[in-house]
Amino acid sequence: MQFQYEPLAAAFDHEAGLQREEVVLVADIGGGTSDFSLVRVGPQQRGKTDRRDDILAHHGVHVAGTDFDRAIELQGVLREFGYGAQGPARPGATPREVPSAVYFDLATWHLINTAYSPQRVAELRRMRSFYADAAHHRRLMTVLDERLGHALAACAEQAKIDSAEGADTTIDLGLVERSLQMALSERAAVAAISADIDRIVEAARTTVALAGLTPACVDTLYFTGGSTGLRVLVQRIAAAFPAARPVRGNRFSSVANGLGLHAQRLWGAG
Repeated sequence: MQFQYEPLAAAFDHEAGLQREEVVLVADIGGGTSDFSLVRVGPQQRGKTDRRDDILAHHGVHVAGTDFDRAIELQGVLREFGYGAQGPARPGATPREVPSAVYFDLATWHLINTAYSPQRVAELRRMRSFYADAAHHRRLMTVLDERLGHALAACAEQAKIDSAEGADTTIDLGLVERSLQMALSERAAVAAISADIDRIVEAARTTVALAGLTPACVDTLYFTGGSTGLRVLVQRIAAAFPAARPVRGNRFSSVANGLGLHAQRLWGAG
């Protein structure tokens, strides 16, 4: 049994069609992590089984697709349920923002079920007076009573997918309230995930710096992983390496293809 880094396997997939030597920065951005590898690839390296000398640097951050979903759910979907809303105005007092903890939990996949505990639901039900807009509280309680948290998360994920190529979209929230919809513009979607994209771009720059190189030394950016379908993400990474040629691999199979090529070199055709 042999193990191989996923970004390096993606580099092998890219290398299979090359006619010259390159320094390639592989961006493997999936659901949970954004991983980068700076690798020497090309015809001279292609037949080697030991590629350790061709790996110039590895780096990554624990930020990726699920973080984008969370940001879009908070800044988009959950606004219709009271996230960021103000409480009722009281004479001589500044309105307070409604408590936000439940919204962060509803937008975090592994914490959604914690919002359904009887004690917490009862506490949130008693908070009706905290909301200036009764509809916000009513919708929140519907989500909790009917355990619709994961369904809302799926709506946010679909909105991200729908806006991935730069389109405005409409999120159907009819599962909570009849005819409830909300518009999500490309601009709003980009604004929601911009800080996460900044961290990913910085990780790409750091990878190259760890190799003692500059962005101008990178010949090719090779994108793989499901989240590289997000146009703005690819554009922002490419902007950090203006001299590099951007290449989109198969988002879902380039790693598997590269692992197959690596296995073939190790053990021959089987």
